[in-house]
Amino acid sequence: MYQHTYAPTHYSVACNDTMCKGISSLSNACLERAKELKARLVTFLQKPDWSFASWKVGKNGPTPEECLKWRDSFEKLLSNKHGLRAFTAFLVSEFSEENIAFYFACEDFKNTKSASELAAKAQRIYDEFIGADAPREINIDHEACDTTKDNLKALTSSCFDLAQYRIYMLMTKDCYPRFLRSPAYRELTSQPSTRGSKLPRQGNKA
Repeated sequence: MYQHTYAPTHYSVACNDTMCKGISSLSNACLERAKELKARLVTFLQKPDWSFASWKVGKNGPTPEECLKWRDSFEKLLSNKHGLRAFTAFLVSEFSEENIAFYFACEDFKNTKSASELAAKAQRIYDEFIGADAPREINIDHEACDTTKDNLKALTSSCFDLAQYRIYMLMTKDCYPRFLRSPAYRELTSQPSTRGSKLPRQGNKA
């Protein structure tokens, strides 16, 4: 049930033209931000009371205008710190935050340089999200699952790319549209902003 966010740049197995074009079209800048966003995400998911209820636009949050820009694309939503936070809160509310967690775990994995750390992280990711008894099992097809399992036998930094791509597309086509239709998002875009100075009230003239 866990899915999203920035699509992987390579696969350890052959991908079709549509998949490859979709991956290459993603912003490199967003991919570079993955590590920073993953750190934020960990903080968000550790909050037991994490919900939209206590989060409003205002001085320390996004303006309604900023929230409206999240409609432009899923990539724009995730590259914005408030957008990522809001989307994560939405996934938490639907008990499907494993998708975004898996995505960023894969990004962290691909940025790992040490061979020993790579092997340890690969096992943790597989056990946590893909294995038969995974506590946060993601929703991927048998092809992606079997391919990932085979890739682990000859470990490379791209061994989770196909599974990560499947989750990214799941979030793009399913979670993201539902987020935009959610009452919580509509509330964020309709709240008055508290930034800037307020206009003085005009008194009644005689």
